Amino acid sequence: MAPVRLHVNIDHIATLRQARLGSKPDPVAWALACEASGADGITCHLRFDRRHIQDEDLKNLRAAVTTPLNLELALAPEMVSIALESGAELFCLVPENRQEVTTEGGLDVRKELERVREVSAALTERGGIVSAFIDPDPDIVKATAEAGCRYVELHTGPYANATPETREAELDRLRSACELAHSLGLGVNAGHGLDLENVAPVARLPHIEELNIGFALVSEALTVGVDTAVRTMKAVISEASV
Repeated sequence: MAPVRLHVNIDHIATLRQARLGSKPDPVAWALACEASGADGITCHLRFDRRHIQDEDLKNLRAAVTTPLNLELALAPEMVSIALESGAELFCLVPENRQEVTTEGGLDVRKELERVREVSAALTERGGIVSAFIDPDPDIVKATAEAGCRYVELHTGPYANATPETREAELDRLRSACELAHSLGLGVNAGHGLDLENVAPVARLPHIEELNIGFALVSEALTVGVDTAVRTMKAVISEASV
């Protein structure tokens, strides 16, 4: 079995830059450093309010990175239009609440089924591989398959934030969602809130192909540097998943 891939989300490098509205730190330079340290892909989220990643960042990332570029986007026409012209290889459909600090839950594909089907078809026609960021709910997993997405990205936030008494139950929910998604022909990715302390059990889940991790790597790099942060995370994931 191949090791689980590590995709690095670079949004919070842009968050730090936007605190001073300057040019540094540069998300593109960070992405290239992550690639040089072994990252298997780069993820970014272009939000309505442009709170971190900017349109120009997306263009510059597409021109610079050599690993797959994964663009997270809401279902709004403006964001879909940008995605269609972005040149990204991978797309993850996410919910977006303008009041949230970070993404707080998965996309309810059941409620958005027709829109997800429409957007997924448009992005797929352009050659993209489409996933939906969802809670590990069996009905939503089934709806994601019905909508024509190729992958689910399971929301690991509740697992990451669980108490010691409830963490195993959250891991069981993720495990069941992995099995169901695989049985429906979906690939399985996961992410949100993962760090060096909690990532190994998720990397060991059946059928997991890729983990998206951002904030923990930015935080760790403040102490040890980006190269050590990425290499250490990748080593923990690889050891757990082979």
